Amino acid sequence: MSGVMSSFGRLLDKCHYLEGPRWHDGRIWVSDFHGHQVLSSGLDGDRRVEAELDDRPSGLGWLPDGRLLVVSMARRAVLRREESGELVEHADLSSFNDSESNDMVVDASGRAYVSGTGFDANAGEAIRTCPLLKVEADGCATVVAEDLYMPNGLTFLPSGELVVAETVGNRLTAFDVLADGALEGSRVWAEFGPRPTSTDLLEVLPTLTVGPDGICADAEGAVWVADSLHNRVLRVAEGGAILQEVSTGAMGAYSCTLGGPTGCTLFICSAPDFNYASRAAAREGQLLTLEVDIPAVS
Repeated sequence: MSGVMSSFGRLLDKCHYLEGPRWHDGRIWVSDFHGHQVLSSGLDGDRRVEAELDDRPSGLGWLPDGRLLVVSMARRAVLRREESGELVEHADLSSFNDSESNDMVVDASGRAYVSGTGFDANAGEAIRTCPLLKVEADGCATVVAEDLYMPNGLTFLPSGELVVAETVGNRLTAFDVLADGALEGSRVWAEFGPRPTSTDLLEVLPTLTVGPDGICADAEGAVWVADSLHNRVLRVAEGGAILQEVSTGAMGAYSCTLGGPTGCTLFICSAPDFNYASRAAAREGQLLTLEVDIPAVS
C-alpha cells in the first residue's frame, strides 16, 4: 500500500481542524480545535456535538464509568463531562508547564497520560523540551517523563508499553508502564533521523524526515503515524522501518486512530495546514477513512 490512495472515504467535512480521534461506543470522536467543540459521528455520518468549550479541545478519553475526558489546551487542564453534560475541571496542569497541553491517552482504569507542545510553534518560539504528565482517575497529576521534543501523539502497544511521538524529535519513544502508572525504561522505539541540535524551528522543520503527530498502534504492534510535515500516514515497525505509506495528497495528516466494527478502519484527521489563524478562519478540515488489513489493539 503506497502512493496516493483513491479509496479514502470522507466521514466529516466543513470542520476547522480536527485532532485527537478516538473510537468509542460505536462512534468516532474528534476534537475540532477552532470550532471549540468535541464531535462524534457514526459511520453513516450522523454528527453530534458532544461538548462545547471556551478553549481549543484536543486529546480525548473516558473514565471507567463512561464520563468523557477532554484536554483544554490553552487552559492547560483536563476537563470532565458529567452526566448532566456540564464540563468541570478534572485536573489542573498549569503548574507543570507554561506551554499548551495537547494529546491524551487514557487506560482502562481511567489513568490518563497528557502531552504538551513545549513551545508555541505558531508564534515561532524557540524549541523547548516538555514533560509528559500522568493524571490519575481522581485528577491527581504528576510528571512521569521529561525532556521530550514536542511530545504529541500517544498510544499503547499490545505489550502494554506506552509510545510517544516526538514531533520535532524525529522519533517515537517507548516506555514501560509500571503497576502504579509510572514510566521507566525510556528507549527510542523508532528513529527517522538525527535529533535536531538547533532550537530554531524554521531551521529544524526542513531537516525532519518525519514529523510524527497523532499515532495509534495495531494488533501486530506496528504504529500508524500521521506525518504532519509530509501529507501522509505511515505504518511503522519497531526500529523505524516504514511498512506502509499512504499519501493524503494536497491535504495534511495530523492524527489517526483505528476503529470501526472490525477495528480495521483508519480514521485520519486532515486539513490544508496547521496554522492557527488559517484554520480558525476556514472550514476545510476533514475526517478521512481508509480500510486497512490489521485491526486495532483489542
